[in-house]
Amino acid sequence: MNSADRTSTPRSRRERPAKAALSRDGIVSAATHILRTEGLGKVTMRRLAKELDTGPASLYVYVRNTDELHAAVLDELLAEVDLTPAREASGDWRERLTRLLTSYLEMLFRHPSLARSALTVHPAGDHYLDLVEALLVLLREGGVPDARAAWGVDLLLQYATATAAEHAGDDQDTMDAARTAITTASPARHPELARLADVLVAGGGSGRLNWGFAALIAGITAAPEPPLADS
Repeated sequence: MNSADRTSTPRSRRERPAKAALSRDGIVSAATHILRTEGLGKVTMRRLAKELDTGPASLYVYVRNTDELHAAVLDELLAEVDLTPAREASGDWRERLTRLLTSYLEMLFRHPSLARSALTVHPAGDHYLDLVEALLVLLREGGVPDARAAWGVDLLLQYATATAAEHAGDDQDTMDAARTAITTASPARHPELARLADVLVAGGGSGRLNWGFAALIAGITAAPEPPLADS
C-alpha cells in the first residue's frame, strides 16, 4: 500500500476524539458564540446542531424551541450589565438607577440583532433575576411603594428595550424623511405639530434617553397604586 492509499483510509470512529456531552449550558454558550460572530438570525436549531456536531432533535431535550433559546442567550448577555449602581452606598438613587438602565441599554446596542428580539422574548435565568433585583433595590431606596416598584420595573425595562430596538433598525434615509415630514407639516392641517416641529426633532442621544428615564421614574413615584386585585 502506498502513502496515498494510507492517507485516504477513513479513520475509525474509535480514533476520533469523543464529543463533549450535550448540556443546556453548553448549548446556550454555543448559541451565544453564534450570535456574537454571525448575528441572531443564525441562532437556529439547525445551525446550532451543526456547531455542536449533533442532530437538531437532540437539542430539544434541553431547549423547547427557538424562542426559549433566544431568551436563554439574552439572559447570558445580561451578565454584561453593570449592577454596581445598586450596591453603591452614596449618590442620588435616581441617577444610579439611570446608570444601571443605561448599562442594560448599552448591552443591547452591542448586540443590535438581539435588541428587537428582546421585546418579545422572556428571559428567566439568574442574570435576568439579578437585574430585576438591582432595579427593585434602587426603587426601594427611593421610597417607591412596593407595588409601584414591582410594576415600574416592567415600564423601565420596556422603555430601554424599545429604545435599543428602535436604534437597531435605524436607517438614515428613513429618519431624515420623518424629520422632513415633521418640519414641513402644514400649519392648516396640523397646527400643533407645526407649532412644535422644532421641539419635536430637537435633542437626541443621551439627553433624550435620560429625560425619558427621569420622566418614567417620576411617574412611577407619583402614580396611583396598581390595581393588584384585577390582575
